[in-house]
Order: sequence, then C-alpha cells, then structure tokens
Amino acid sequence: MTTQTLSRDWRLPLVFILLAVVLALAFTLHTHWGAFLQWCLATQITLHRYLVMYLLQLNNHQYSGGLWLLTGAFFYGVLHAIGPGHGKFIVTTWLSTSHESQMASRVVPVLGSLMQGVSAILFVFILAVGFNLAAGDLSESRWYVEKASAVMIGSFGAYIAWQAINSLRPPKLTITALSPLHQHNGNCGCGHHGVGARVGGDWKTRLGVILAIGARPCSGAIMILLFSNALGIVTWGIAAVMTMAVGTALSIAGLSLAVRYARNTTAALFGRDKRQLSWFVPVLKIAGGVALVLFAVVLFLTVIPVSANGDYIAAGC
Repeated sequence: MTTQTLSRDWRLPLVFILLAVVLALAFTLHTHWGAFLQWCLATQITLHRYLVMYLLQLNNHQYSGGLWLLTGAFFYGVLHAIGPGHGKFIVTTWLSTSHESQMASRVVPVLGSLMQGVSAILFVFILAVGFNLAAGDLSESRWYVEKASAVMIGSFGAYIAWQAINSLRPPKLTITALSPLHQHNGNCGCGHHGVGARVGGDWKTRLGVILAIGARPCSGAIMILLFSNALGIVTWGIAAVMTMAVGTALSIAGLSLAVRYARNTTAALFGRDKRQLSWFVPVLKIAGGVALVLFAVVLFLTVIPVSANGDYIAAGC
C-alpha cells in the first residue's frame, strides 16, 4: 500500500470526526442560544451603565473617570465582538470562501471595525447636532440606518454569489493570432499557471466587506455619543467610541486570522486537486453568498423597534 493510498484512507474518518464535532457544537449552541443572548444583553446593559457613570464623573470634574471610561469602552468593544453580530458573520463567510493574503485578512476587518466607530460619530453629529433631532426622531433614524445596512449586507452576499456563478461559466474562446505572442514555460515568471496559483482577492470584494461591516453603527456607541453630547463633553464621547472600535477591531482581526488558518489547514489536509477546486471553490462562494443574504434578511426583520423616548431607554440606561 502506497503512502498516497494511506493518506486517502485516513481522510474519510477524519471528515466524519470533524462533521460530528461541528454538529455537536451547533446543537449545543442552538440549545443554549436563548440563554446566551440573554447573557449578552444583560452584560451589555451593565457595561452601558458603567460607561454612563464614568461620563457623569467626568462631568463632575472627576478626571479619573476618563481613564475608566476609555478602559471600559475598550473592553466593551472586545466583548461586543465576542457576542453575536454581523461583523463576525461577514468576515467568517468572506475568508472561508476566499483565498486572501495574510495582510488583507488583517487590514480589511480592522478597517471595517474602525469604520463602525466613524459611522456612529457621523450618525450622531449629522442628525443630533446638525439637525437637532429629538430622541424619538433619532431612534427612527437609527431604525432606517439599520434597515439600510441589512440591505447592503444582502447586496454584498448577492454580489459574491453572482461573481462565483460567472466564474463557473465556460470562458469564450477568441483566436486573435495564428501564432502565440508569448511561450509559457517554467521560468517565464508570468504567474498564470494552474488554478488558484495567485493568492489574493479583488478590491471590490474587500471594499464591500469594509462597507458591510462599517455601515451598521453600534447602538452602544450611539448611546455614548448622545449622552456625552447632552453633557457637553462630546470629545470624551468620541474618544470612547474610537477606543471601543479599536477593541472590536482587535477581536475581529484575531477571528479573521483564525478563520484563514483553518481554511488553509483544511485545504492542505484534503489536498489541492485543481480539477476539483475549479468547481468546488465557486460552489463554496455561492453558498457563502446565499448565507449572507439569509443573514441579512434576519437582520432586516429583527431591527430594534423605534422608541419614542430614545434608544438609551431601551438599552437599559
């Protein structure tokens, strides 16, 4: 029995083991999903109240509250990334279906997370400061923004699926010359040999990931900005929101590297048959795009309702 035959023999049992582990984790998560969401909500409300308390300390000229505010905002961002959210789903789908470079796997999720903080700042300054909207109007505006961001996420998923479907179509054969202008060989260095020989992705997909993550501002960041603006210490609110975004960015970057490592390890474990990859990778991308569309539908239908008293009441503050 050859080494190649042995390597094929242990792959099948390993597939069943991995599948059993995934199914067990999915069943456990489904069983305790309600309790997990309740814990995330309770923890978020508790952190909201601490951040508001630190803002009140700053308003009373207790400047030690500023250090605690930034520290609490950072850990809020980290915990916000651990809980259920759209950013993790987008990054996981994107990296598990794309052969991205390590640099892109780090930079793109970080930029998307930082853009979340910028989106919250723009939302509050344009609507609350620029147009001087009331609390109920701000809640309604937030409702529309979250609906629009869900549509954007769904459009991004549809774009990924459409791109993958186009790659499955047979290329059109066009003869432009009777003799080739360039002879390929092992030393030509043109980099066009084989399926998936080049690692990377197009800038449109990367920009779509950044926009899909960053277009949906964090409700906790909006609450901090609104409260700090009411107290007249909006600079501290901006610093807290961007510190929160940094905490989220670090957590999402760690997740992205883990997903990329898992993808590359799986590809190396089960081989790189180019004939199989030529159809398997596009099918995987189509599945990822459809999953993003379905996730966007769930987000669209589960947006927090409009509160006439303002979202900070609904947030438990």
